[in-house]
Amino acid sequence: MRITAASIQHHTLQFKFEAGTSRGTLKEKDTWYLKLYAENKLVGIGEAGPLKGLSVEPLNQMEIELEKVCEQLIGLQIPTAMEEAFEIAHSVSPDGFPSIHFAVETALLDAMNGGKKLIFDTPFYQGKERIPINGLIWMGSEAFMQKQIKEKLDAGFNCIKMKIGAIDFETELKLLESIRDKYSHNEITLRVDANGAFKPSEALEKLSELAKLDLHSIEQPIKAGKTDDMAFLCNKTPLPIALDEDLIGIHKKTKKIELLEDIQPQYIILKPSLLGGIQSTMEWIKIAESMNIGWWMTSMLESNIGLNAICQLASYLEVKMPQGLGTGQLYHNNIASPISIANGETFYNLNSKWGSI
Repeated sequence: MRITAASIQHHTLQFKFEAGTSRGTLKEKDTWYLKLYAENKLVGIGEAGPLKGLSVEPLNQMEIELEKVCEQLIGLQIPTAMEEAFEIAHSVSPDGFPSIHFAVETALLDAMNGGKKLIFDTPFYQGKERIPINGLIWMGSEAFMQKQIKEKLDAGFNCIKMKIGAIDFETELKLLESIRDKYSHNEITLRVDANGAFKPSEALEKLSELAKLDLHSIEQPIKAGKTDDMAFLCNKTPLPIALDEDLIGIHKKTKKIELLEDIQPQYIILKPSLLGGIQSTMEWIKIAESMNIGWWMTSMLESNIGLNAICQLASYLEVKMPQGLGTGQLYHNNIASPISIANGETFYNLNSKWGSI
């Protein structure tokens, strides 16, 4: 069966609250859906959801590049194997637009599997498996962050990830201490994400303070691109470090190997929309595991279309530790979906249906 038509649809996601990060506050997010048709029927959908201020692609060029992709996809045979889908995606996706690459891969895999939002046929999609996730605490006032912490703990999360670096460091320490005073590291796993907020000269001291709280890890303590400084920190740190923004823009396998060999982090964070899709994410994992570097996946504030694909990929890869896949409930106007959260786990609720797009 051939792809007879392809189209794009722009959607602006509206946050339920002002989501604070060390790079600023998010109120809305643009995303684009790539739709594939065969014989006048929608058979595949993927999401290109770059994040302003973080993604490499220029948002004002997204629709132009997606239209070009649509033109190239029309008339092609729907793939019959994952590797074939990857080959097509590689051939039609523009350089420098990793989220488009992810959208094409996802749409093709969906079409290959019958247009049922099925990307990987795993126990997760079958409603038989739940994936542990971390509860995300956004930056804001001390009261707002305390409120979020209480809500996550009350909701049954046993892994909490707190964004730090936007308010006073001592206040952030107190917030983390307030959790540790009630729960040991055996009861609640604590992660922090600095989004590059620390200065290299102060980072090791701050990591030492954070390490006293039995944290699991810290994501991106200093800005990306400071390879020597990050390598020093990863060598000396009393707290495991996970690279995030440092992976952006690196797509060649040799460069991926070089980066991880130079820095030797304890973990890497994988965001398929940011890293160039599913195939690229799998390559990062293979390289990291060969160096005994741990990893977990995180969504990049996609709608439930992109989140669905990442959850299914996580299930396909048989993840065990908590993943960063709890962002589907952030928006007023997300696409209704079977993806649900309960007791700190995400699952595919077979009693729920997908909403229209």
